[in-house]
Amino acid sequence: MGHPPTDLPGSETLSPPRPSLPRSHHRPAARRTPVTFDAFHEYHHKLWLRYAHTHVGRRDAARTVVEDACADLLRNWDHVLAQESVPGYAWTVLKEHVHDWLERHGRQPAMVGTAAFQAAVRKLLVHELRDEFAVIESELGLYAAIAELPDRQYDVVVVRFVLGRSDREVAQYLGIEEATVRSHVRHAKRRLAKRLNLPRHPEPEG
Repeated sequence: MGHPPTDLPGSETLSPPRPSLPRSHHRPAARRTPVTFDAFHEYHHKLWLRYAHTHVGRRDAARTVVEDACADLLRNWDHVLAQESVPGYAWTVLKEHVHDWLERHGRQPAMVGTAAFQAAVRKLLVHELRDEFAVIESELGLYAAIAELPDRQYDVVVVRFVLGRSDREVAQYLGIEEATVRSHVRHAKRRLAKRLNLPRHPEPEG
């Protein structure tokens, strides 16, 4: 899988937003059902690998990134369990590792130009991009616009449309409510349409 060139004008804007670790919100352990690391790992590992792969572009590198993130979580699992949202905190740790890998290797995310990215563009802005040629021609600009989204909107767009998960699954992986997922999608679409000077067409209810 190729990487987009880094010498294009404005290419420095293509990096995904760097996450910041959420502040710790401690809750008494008795209020929640304890989550074992093994159970957490089993549920999240496959999607984490796919997310890392879309950014680093190599399976072996994606495995290394995810293994390192999981090792961090396991070493500090009691601290992780004290967070308000275990999935949300863990997701931020994963993103830190992805971002650090890209910085160390001088790479931009490998998502642009892939079939998955092209399909995501069509699904995300189906009412704005009526002409399929416009989709292809605007890929680089669209990813730059996606990278400029607020951190959580970026996460929702990538997991929901590039990785093809449902609203319910996105909520579970990111540790947020389904209604919040839908809200992030709506706001992201508006931001992207405005950023790319695309016409806004009314969408069907539901």
